[in-house]
Parts: sequence; structure tokens; C-alpha cells
Amino acid sequence: MSKSESTPLSRRRLFAGAGTAGALAAAAAVLPLQREAAPVAAPTPKPAPEAGGGYQLSAHVQRYYQTAKV
Repeated sequence: MSKSESTPLSRRRLFAGAGTAGALAAAAAVLPLQREAAPVAAPTPKPAPEAGGGYQLSAHVQRYYQTAKV
């Protein structure tokens, strides 16, 4: 047995423990923020178009058409 294998705290365990501690610290930092967040009001829906057809050629639709061209 080499000296590094006989030590009770190997490098692998040290890095695994540090990673676990970091993940727990990140989770603890995020959880209080989620509790304090105020509820967001739902956006008011758009009224239905009178002439029918709710299709609108918006910027993201135009971008899709540009990327889908063959």
C-alpha cells in the first residue's frame, strides 16, 4: 500500500465532499429567495379578433420561416 491510499481522507473524497458542500450551499442560497418572491399576476389575455383568424406574423415566426427555407 502506498502512503496516499492509507490516509483516511483521500483526494477523491475531499473533492466529492467539497462538491457536495458547494451544491448544498447553492441550494440554501436559492431557497430563501423563492419563498420571499411575490406572486406574479397573470397577464390579461388579448381579446379574440373580430374578423376571425388569430394568426399573427410575428418576429419569431418570421425567423422560423427564414431558418426553414430549403
